[in-house]
Amino acid sequence: MPEWGIWLIVAAGLVAGEVLTLSFVLGAIALGALLAAGVAAIGLGVELQLAGFAVAAVAAVLVLRPLARSHLRTPARLRTGTAALVGSSATVLERVHEGGGQVRIGGEVWTARPYEDAGEFEPGARVEVLQIRGATALVAE
Repeated sequence: MPEWGIWLIVAAGLVAGEVLTLSFVLGAIALGALLAAGVAAIGLGVELQLAGFAVAAVAAVLVLRPLARSHLRTPARLRTGTAALVGSSATVLERVHEGGGQVRIGGEVWTARPYEDAGEFEPGARVEVLQIRGATALVAE
């Protein structure tokens, strides 16, 4: 098997590992393996392949991982959809208990349940939205 083929197999394995772990490391290292495959495809030696792999993998981890992680921590003002509601305050319209209830979040009426099963909130109470599950807001004081 040609050396570039081995590097492609290594890159595919690293990509598969990234998909399974979502660590933002293995995918970056896979880029180094792709560069090494390119170096091997043009006929350069194993030493240059390994050097290219090492440099590209380290550079990709140092540059891409922080970028990917920053996208996971999107500030609340940039969130959209139901994610934008998490952390906002709501007013209880109809008694909220394990069986349900209603709250007003920003101008919209949502079904709601307490975040912890033992909680109960009476109409007029101010609560915080801790999670959105389906079309139901999970709230707490």
